[in-house]
Amino acid sequence: MTDSKKPTALIVLKDGTVIQGFGLGATGEAVGEVCFNTAITGYQEILTDPSYAGQIITFTFPHIGNVGTNDEDIETSNLAASSGVQGCVMRADITNPSNYRAAKHFDRWLRGRNIIGIAGVDTRALTRLIRDKGMPDGIIAHDPDGNFDIPALVKKANAWPGLLGLDLAKDVTCGQTYTWDEGQWAWGEGFTKTPAKHKVVAIDFGIKRNILRCLASVGCAVTVVPASTSAEDILAMNPDGVFLSNGPGDPAATGVYAVPEIKKLVASGKPVFGICLGHQMLAIALGAKTEKMHQGHHGANHPVKDYTTNKVEITSMNHGFTVARESLPANVEETHVSLFDGTNAGLRLKDKPVFSVQYHPEASPGPQDSHYLFERFVKMIEEGRG
Repeated sequence: MTDSKKPTALIVLKDGTVIQGFGLGATGEAVGEVCFNTAITGYQEILTDPSYAGQIITFTFPHIGNVGTNDEDIETSNLAASSGVQGCVMRADITNPSNYRAAKHFDRWLRGRNIIGIAGVDTRALTRLIRDKGMPDGIIAHDPDGNFDIPALVKKANAWPGLLGLDLAKDVTCGQTYTWDEGQWAWGEGFTKTPAKHKVVAIDFGIKRNILRCLASVGCAVTVVPASTSAEDILAMNPDGVFLSNGPGDPAATGVYAVPEIKKLVASGKPVFGICLGHQMLAIALGAKTEKMHQGHHGANHPVKDYTTNKVEITSMNHGFTVARESLPANVEETHVSLFDGTNAGLRLKDKPVFSVQYHPEASPGPQDSHYLFERFVKMIEEGRG
């Protein structure tokens, strides 16, 4: 932004760094962990992914909002809850929508979802800061009059406890059990329907709609239950398989109440499939540990190797915690690894139909290289029946 224009929005980091820009979307203040996302498409899916609860997203792609928004690309399945994301940071201002699917201007959409935006920021510099120093805690503020109390904002940024030790799944999970049968979107058809052959219970730690669509598209009748649902209640539904969803926050914190139930589900012998937070808490349930990452993985271009097939797939990722490989017990096999930094990206139990991945095979946004994992889950279910 130019010096002649008074800033109407700020990002203030806990170390006192102040980044100026002009505000978009909602007004007010929001604290969170500042991360960056390298995807060049799918900003609406990213901003409605519950896994981003407690975070402020810096988009490295400069043109965000230019194709507008619509009701079909919302990824949070819990419409009663907020998106979870605290704010978004952009390089360029928003132009008018230029896509036939656009139903609403991005700025208006941000206001409607109470998301604070800031544009005119040197996002390359902010990304380098995160890369070098790690994901900082900070506060994003938008005041159309440009009146800011910077010392007070620094104080608020420092008062925020951070994501370590924070259970956020309780804030984004569904309020009650519901069923899902909508399949994936097809050109000219919209969202499809596939005859259901398998009963799956999905535990909602912050589940995305496209995960549910992928499950439905491989023949699963899905029942979604809140994060605090007991294993006894889940098994009483007599599912053919259990799915552990993605979600935000520290897996060790959510695991205080979720891990004991996951252990019971594993012990039941039912096929279990976990993604992201579900992967991390499954690892804890199996005896491994998780740890906070320096800058996390956030983007739609992350190469992962599947050791079970020796193939490399390009994946979507969104996580700031990781499973410590050296903590995996002897009966757990590492199945996938990130080719960016070598961190764990998948595991399976050697003696039970249990597996999980760190990344997002449902994509949305991102490549569809990993959709085979939903078919792998169904194959486990079918083999279990046999």
